This record gives sequence, structure tokens and C-alpha cells, in this order.
Amino acid sequence: MKNKLNMTVLLAAVNVIVFLALSIQGMTEDAEFMLHHGAMYVPYVAEGDEYYRLFTCMFLHFGFEHLMNNMVVLLIVGWNLEMAVGKVKYLFLYIGSGLCGNVVSAIWDIRTGEYAVSAGASGAVFGMIGALLYVALRNRGRIGDISGRGIGFMVIVTLYYGFSNTGVDNAAHVGGLLSGFLLAVLLYRKREREYG
Repeated sequence: MKNKLNMTVLLAAVNVIVFLALSIQGMTEDAEFMLHHGAMYVPYVAEGDEYYRLFTCMFLHFGFEHLMNNMVVLLIVGWNLEMAVGKVKYLFLYIGSGLCGNVVSAIWDIRTGEYAVSAGASGAVFGMIGALLYVALRNRGRIGDISGRGIGFMVIVTLYYGFSNTGVDNAAHVGGLLSGFLLAVLLYRKREREYG
């Protein structure tokens, strides 16, 4: 019997459950509260050796809108990508691009000297977009009902939104996008499309 567990739904559920659990305890829009629960803050990572924050911050969100924005894109993009690469590679792409996005964000903070408390799945979500773009390119510009042009347009719009608004971790977005694309180059094999 084929395993019906959908990794995209599972990851979205984990993000929602963490958000609800934290919402019961306090204000998820409060930086101090989020920092206490695993958000990333570069001085804590670099000087306090709290490297776990590079991982835990991927499952924290500053408010309901932040959570929903990431989860809607994850469900739309992730569903198609998971069908193309399979569950294990998909999970590796998600975690790998999320961590890479956070490392790029940390390096950028150190370089600019501007430190902010950060959290969110957007580095991983952008990684899914980057990986999906590569898979579409390998499949003559399409993956399921999504075209490579559509994915490219999504990348441009979401990056524009990030760079035209304040309080957005653009370094994590760009780092996640590029690492997702590169990880897909290493992991995706066209013949494996049907396997999950």
C-alpha cells in the first residue's frame, strides 16, 4: 500500500500547531516573546552558540497574517514540488533551503551590523519556489498546472513585495530561493517524477 502521508500538509500543520501553541502562551508579534521561544537573533547565534535558532525560527511566525502568507504559498507550491521529487527529497529541500536562507540572513546581518529578531518559514518557502522553477525548466517549462513563466512571475512579485516593504528578511528570501534551486539541481532526476 502506497504511503499517503503528504509532507506539504504535514509541514503546514506543524507550522500552524506551533503558532497556535505560542498564541495561547503570549503575543506572537512580540519580538521578546518570540526570541524566548526560538526566533533567530544573530548575536545569540554567533556569540552565544545558539545554532539551533537557525532551525527553530523556521517554524515561528510573527502573527496570523505572516503565518497565512507563508502557508498559502507553501501549500500551492509545495504540493506540485512534492509530487515531482518525492517526500524525502522534498523534506530535505524544505529544511535545507530554510537553513541556507537563515545562514545567508545571518551573514547579511553581520555584514551590515543591523540585527533584528527574525522568524518565519519564508526562506524554506522561497526554497520550494526555487526548486519548483528548476523542475519546471527541466520539464519544458511546466510542472503540473504551473508554468515556468508563472513561477518566474511569482518570484518577481514576491521579491518586489519584500524589497518595497519594511520588516522583511529579504536576505533569507534570496538565500532560500537560490539554495532551493541549487539543491534541486543536485536532487531532482526527471525519471523519478512519479515516485513519492
